[in-house]
Amino acid sequence: MEFKIQFIVLMLGILFTGLTAGLCFTWSNAVTPGIGSLDHMSFLKAFQAMNRAIINKSFMIVFFGPVILLFLNAYLFRNDSISFWLFLAAAILFFVGIGLVTILGNVPLNEILDASNLETLSKIELQELRNKFEDPWNRWHILRTISSFTSFVLLIIGMLYAK
Repeated sequence: MEFKIQFIVLMLGILFTGLTAGLCFTWSNAVTPGIGSLDHMSFLKAFQAMNRAIINKSFMIVFFGPVILLFLNAYLFRNDSISFWLFLAAAILFFVGIGLVTILGNVPLNEILDASNLETLSKIELQELRNKFEDPWNRWHILRTISSFTSFVLLIIGMLYAK
């Protein structure tokens, strides 16, 4: 029974972490460069729309589920030295690099953007808002991309060593 729970938690952790890493990679390599070429109003509107659309149940489960799953996974493999440390490192990295970076870095920027009535802003105000938002948001997001990818790799390596 314990093996079955270990296996399920490990597989869900790997799956959700991999999906998060894929989302972050795609966002960094396709979405932000694509909308980065838009004018200020179009960029800000597109980002507002994507930020509003992405907050849904399935996203929240997949994106934040590993915060719990990966720590549980490390606990379940506490008697397997190499895997335990790899899984614990993955859990801490995901918690800090996805959880905290999102909550303390990206979300406050998203909230500033969401609270902005873009149609009432002048061209200069649109440019200032974009300058305040775009580069900091992308820097925080690069941290999320690296963290999620590294956590995913640590989980795969830990799985290979698991007994």
